[in-house]
Amino acid sequence: MVRELEFGEVTREGDVRLAKDMEEVIIDKDWLDGNEDTGLYYMFRDLWKEGDKKTIREEKLRYDITIIPPRKMGKEFVKTKGHYHPDVVSGVSYPEIYEVLSGEAHYILQKKSSDGIEDVALMKAEEGDKALIPPNYGHITINPGDTDLKMANWVDRTFDSIYEDILELEGGAYYELTSGEWVKNENYENVPEMREVESTVIPDLGIVKEKNMYDLIKENPENLDFLKRPQEFESLFGL
Repeated sequence: MVRELEFGEVTREGDVRLAKDMEEVIIDKDWLDGNEDTGLYYMFRDLWKEGDKKTIREEKLRYDITIIPPRKMGKEFVKTKGHYHPDVVSGVSYPEIYEVLSGEAHYILQKKSSDGIEDVALMKAEEGDKALIPPNYGHITINPGDTDLKMANWVDRTFDSIYEDILELEGGAYYELTSGEWVKNENYENVPEMREVESTVIPDLGIVKEKNMYDLIKENPENLDFLKRPQEFESLFGL
């Protein structure tokens, strides 16, 4: 079990997400019975390297690392609980950006509408890849591999994530089964077919596969302004 992480000046005890914390969103209830106390993933929040704490706090950002060990939850691959973000301004929610540090990830991005879900996208990512979560999209991360998925994220530090919408519908719009099948969540109405999108590359902001995303805070912290004021970056998000 992953209990502690050292990162720069910081040593963090991990916040563990247990299977019983995920009861609503796990499709295989037979597996859940007897595995309630199984640790599914570990979150290490608010990290920094030497000399960077002041800048990170002044920029109102947060850098986190999440580790998702390989596991099969019965019929389903291990995944995160899933959540949405609140609005920065009316109709535009906070975005987030991830980087796969090791392993492989499947990111499900889903956009709500008044009568269900209007868009569902799958982004497959491997080591070095970045995954931008645009405004107004909820997201879930799946580890489909046989090694630990270790990923980092930059996000605005001033808001709390919203879990209720996904919990009420017992998960995301799709489940990824260990058989390789994608199954629509029957609790949703008007779910479109899932489209696949490429991992994120934004050369103008230094967001490329070859560059560690943490270093943006040292070199060009302004390149992360889109996380705080997405309404000013219409071309980036296509708003």
